[in-house]
Amino acid sequence: MAPSVAQNEDVIEISRAAFEELVGEALDTIPPELTAHMRNVVIVVEDDAPEPGLLGLYQGVPLTERGDWYGGVLPDHISIYRTEILQICETAEQVVEEVRVTVVHEIAHHFGIDDERLHRLGY
Repeated sequence: MAPSVAQNEDVIEISRAAFEELVGEALDTIPPELTAHMRNVVIVVEDDAPEPGLLGLYQGVPLTERGDWYGGVLPDHISIYRTEILQICETAEQVVEEVRVTVVHEIAHHFGIDDERLHRLGY
């Protein structure tokens, strides 16, 4: 998808709706055999990150740490931060790729993969 893009003072602009579509498209690239195992997790787009430079954030209990005690809890929460991603990208193509990488990165945390391993894998 090529979202409608506006360039304003060297900052790329993509509407929230178009950005949410990019997140949905990134989710569609995750193999179904993996998404079938995603449990009790919600993915949302937020405009502003709680700290500068944060592109996404996973908050919850990874699948690898859930035991018999796990039940009746609120869903894990994955946030993808629109403003931060747009600030580091210069083109719509870069936004598409960064959204994909960020979504995969945060979903990997849901599966219990830590940052060190993700960075070795290129995420």
